[in-house]
Amino acid sequence: MPVLKSFAEGRFYGRTWGDAPPTVLALHGWRRDHRDFEAAFGAPGVAHGTLAVDLPGFGATPPPAEAWGSVEYARALVPVLDEMSDGPVVVVGHSFGGRVALRLAHLVPGRIERLVFTGVPFLPRAGGPRRPAPAFLLARRLHRMGLVGEARMDALRDRYGSADYRAATGIMRSVFVRLVAETYADDLATLAVPATLVWGEDDADVPLDVARRAADLIGGAPLVVVPGVGHLLPIEAPGALLAEAAPGSTSLPA
Repeated sequence: MPVLKSFAEGRFYGRTWGDAPPTVLALHGWRRDHRDFEAAFGAPGVAHGTLAVDLPGFGATPPPAEAWGSVEYARALVPVLDEMSDGPVVVVGHSFGGRVALRLAHLVPGRIERLVFTGVPFLPRAGGPRRPAPAFLLARRLHRMGLVGEARMDALRDRYGSADYRAATGIMRSVFVRLVAETYADDLATLAVPATLVWGEDDADVPLDVARRAADLIGGAPLVVVPGVGHLLPIEAPGALLAEAAPGSTSLPA
């Protein structure tokens, strides 16, 4: 049975694969954990070492004490880098993990050789975000006026919120609300670390159009499109992810 390891003096739990010191850091998506990367980086014959953590609030890692945003998640990961290879590492970020990876690259660019993003909701999809139901908008306005109580608003959030919001509990619900309000365009446009985007052609959660616009903001970053694959690319197409994430791998711009 796989054994979990602790990192950063017990603040993170996760797994390592490979005998060599880890040169790849893998960050999972929302409501996921480190196991999403086992098919790619735990496969027989993979030469390099990989470290995959459970981000706080997921898997075996406890949630943060307060409502973190992606910057706080990135800061917490800096000590994990000290337990990896002495040289720059490749950081792989899926979905929410990609948001954290982007912030990490701005915090410690010298420690990161390259970024690999997959299924990351950096930008609103075409047409903008889904508008909340009129009943919820009215209730929210009345709540701000003190005419609707907190219990009623909680019930309406459960009814009209996204599946991710409804599944979140405790402090993680506040984390989710904070993350939804974040923007990433400026960080993409000023990114000083090389990046590759690997996207499922059939990703319905974060459509390919988002990847194309993000790649343009980065400055023509390579975009690898994997046919017949959806949002969970690390599970659905682990070989494609491994090919782009292995240290020294590069793709030409799409």
